[in-house]
Amino acid sequence: MITDGLLLRLSENCFWYAQADGDLFSWYKAHSHDLEVEIIDPEVWVSQIQGPRSMELLSNLIEGPMPDPWNYFDWTEVMMAGEKVIISRSGFTNELGWEIYIRPENDIEKLGDLILESGKSLGMILTATPGFRARRIEAGLLSAGADFDHTTTPFEVGLGRYLDFDKNEFIGREALIKADPKNRSWGLRVEKGIAIRGRYLEQDGIVKGRVTSSSWSPFQECGIGIVLLDETNVEEGTQFQVRCNDGEMHLAEICTLPMYDTNREIVRGKKVDIPLSPRPWKAS
Repeated sequence: MITDGLLLRLSENCFWYAQADGDLFSWYKAHSHDLEVEIIDPEVWVSQIQGPRSMELLSNLIEGPMPDPWNYFDWTEVMMAGEKVIISRSGFTNELGWEIYIRPENDIEKLGDLILESGKSLGMILTATPGFRARRIEAGLLSAGADFDHTTTPFEVGLGRYLDFDKNEFIGREALIKADPKNRSWGLRVEKGIAIRGRYLEQDGIVKGRVTSSSWSPFQECGIGIVLLDETNVEEGTQFQVRCNDGEMHLAEICTLPMYDTNREIVRGKKVDIPLSPRPWKAS
């Protein structure tokens, strides 16, 4: 696996692939030989506006009515701050939200000032990756280069259901047919610490896997993470020892992903209640 992202079809023969980390550009260039295709970097930058009031903010920003239809993973072009911009109903938090694509011809300062000023009354703040890492982990959204890399198969991280072996040809098909179809990726909860990314999960001093992502969950009031186990014959609730950011070994427990909102109703706007207090997790 190389990366994860969103494919936008702008016209009949023009596509954008908005990707996370990972060198997909070079992969595309390498496989474009003998094809009638031009691979270019459009120099587009993406920002995301996420949270339960994100659509309210969007309606205040765009010049005209809200997009219709406007379903999960839809994209459209709107006017905002006198600028023509592309937005998509997507993000990396599994919260209700949207992303904006800034092209070279857009006035980024004018757009940014409008979004920030309009968002103040709704409680919006400007944050970087650590600000939403917990929600990404809780939702089981995998990060390229951390939770998977070029040696990982879709099966190992629970994505095997997206493989279509009815297709006669695709790159890697023969190797995947021979691969172990079982999942090795799980969520992790630690009651009294935050597991250090890259550290091993242990049972009786024997290494059983490693932590690929970790953070603190304000909602669950515990350390959380994503782990890749060495074996597939494990069950939810299996406990391990893991070294945490205080330098000590702590009891950790694996869980299925997503950790909550398993039907992903929040991101689709079907679950709109805003939790006003934490729901602490305790080890079993």
